[in-house]
Formats: sequence, structure tokens, C-alpha cells
Amino acid sequence: MFIDYHNKINNSIQFFLNQLNDSKIYDPIKYFLKLPSKRIRPISTIISSNLFNNDIEFALPASLANEVFHNFTLIHDDIMDSSKIRRGKETVHIKWNLNQAILSGDSMLILSYKLFENYSEDIQKKLLQLFNDTALLICEGQQMDMDFENQINVNYESYIKMIKYKTAVLLGSSMQMGAIINNVNEIDSKLLYECGINLGLAFQIQDDYLDLFGDQEVIGKKVGGDVIENKKTILYHMCFTKSSNDQKSLLKEIYNSDDSNKVEKAKKLFVETKADQLALNLVKKYSDLAIKSINDLNVNRSKKQELIDLSQLLITRKF
Repeated sequence: MFIDYHNKINNSIQFFLNQLNDSKIYDPIKYFLKLPSKRIRPISTIISSNLFNNDIEFALPASLANEVFHNFTLIHDDIMDSSKIRRGKETVHIKWNLNQAILSGDSMLILSYKLFENYSEDIQKKLLQLFNDTALLICEGQQMDMDFENQINVNYESYIKMIKYKTAVLLGSSMQMGAIINNVNEIDSKLLYECGINLGLAFQIQDDYLDLFGDQEVIGKKVGGDVIENKKTILYHMCFTKSSNDQKSLLKEIYNSDDSNKVEKAKKLFVETKADQLALNLVKKYSDLAIKSINDLNVNRSKKQELIDLSQLLITRKF
């Protein structure tokens, strides 16, 4: 079923791109949106909408808005992180140039908002309110992420807040939009948002894990990039919490070095302190919370199965 949704979204993206004017500003957008992608956010919008309405076409504009917005953030993230590879291909600012990437990224942001024009004014208002709140939180999360690179002491709670804002809120809003477009009651709407938040946290923690313990060919980016960039991910925090004084000193030494074996040394230490397993335990914790929100929804059990299946797919992924 998810393959069908994935294909449906890709076809819709192609139709969406075909409607764009003939301008160089859209070339990077066409390139970036066609890169291999899991399409998790638009699929989650469709699935959440399916809880109340089986008309997939009705959910497509909202689902595409989330996907276009998400990809806009990735283009700007790649600029700020000086990343050269995204999904196994050149990033936009490398393939074109910095100015083109910024301008095309900005255009994607505007295009994501325009997709809401497919809905009635009352639904548009609710969608825009959620979208605006989400966009600001994502910016706050990105700022926190940049700040953390230069801070010696970043506690676990601050890190969780950062990934909640930077990553989880967009999955939360993607799911809640499925409720909003169908004028669903506030309780179920918020349950879908909380489900998305907890799945987003589980997803990002899994991403932190895969960045170091995943397969480069499968995940589509260089393994150990977070360590090289001195990003204090969940692995760092779990390691620091469970380390002896000597291990804490070694952890700081590894992150302050330019050693060519930096990634392997960090990986070894994370295994020794069981930070890798602790991270996976957190993935389970947040995924369990997401499943609880799904179970609390006031809809028929059979209708919830797709959402449960999506949750399981996200937390068992290897990519």
C-alpha cells in the first residue's frame, strides 16, 4: 500500500513541476524534488486523512505542501552544513551555486503555501496557522542546532527539544493536516499531532544512529558525518551519561580532534558505553508513545492499521 502512495505522490509531484513556468529558478526545484525520497511526510498526511476520508486526491495538495516545504528546508540545511551530497547526489548549491540554491529554496517555500489554495477559506486558515507555527519552530530548532556546535555543554533535554523543533514538528503537522482538511474534532486532531511528534523524535534518533552505524550506500550520505562535524547527537549524550571520567575525557578529546580515525574511535566508544543500544531504546520509547496516540483515536480499529504500519516502518528502517 505504501508503494502505491509513494507512486501517487511522485506522479503528483511530476504534475506539480510541469505546471511551473519556464524559468531557470525552477531547475533546481525540479532536480531536487525528483531525487530518491521516502516521502514520509506526504504519505503520513494521506494516511491520517484516510482515517476520515478515503478520497486520496483530496489530501494530495496538503501532502505535497508538506513535502515541498520539507525539501525547501533541506536545501537550506545543506547550505548551512556545507554538505556536498544529499540522497547520493550533489546538493543544489554544489550543482548550481549558493545564490541559486537560496533563491530556488525560497521559491519552494512560497510554492508550498500556494498549494493550500486548493482548499476552502476556512480550511486554508487553519492550515496556514499550523504551517506558520511549524515553520517558526523549525527555524528555532535550526538555530539551536547551529548554537550547539559551539557549546561545550549541551544537555539531553535541550537536544531533545532541538530535534523536536527541527524535525518532529513537521511530521506532527503533516499528520494533523489530515485531520484539519476533514474538519475533525480537536481531540483526534491533537492526538495525530502528538503521534507525529513522537514518531518524529523516534525517526531522528534512528537517523542519529544510522549516521554512524548505517550503510553509506543505503543511507545515501557519508557515514559518521555528525561526528566529523562535531554534532552532539543522541549517541554523544547517551555516551556521556554512561561514561566513566576517563571515557568522558576521551569523548571530549575525540570531538576536539581532527584525527583521521575520529569516526572509528567515536564508534568504538559508543559501543563500549552501550550508547548505541540506549539510542535504540529511545527509538522504542517514542514509537510506543506514538502507537498509544493512535490507539486513543476515536476511529474504527481497522482504519488505524495503516498508521500503525507506517509507524513500524519508520522505526525499523535501515535507510
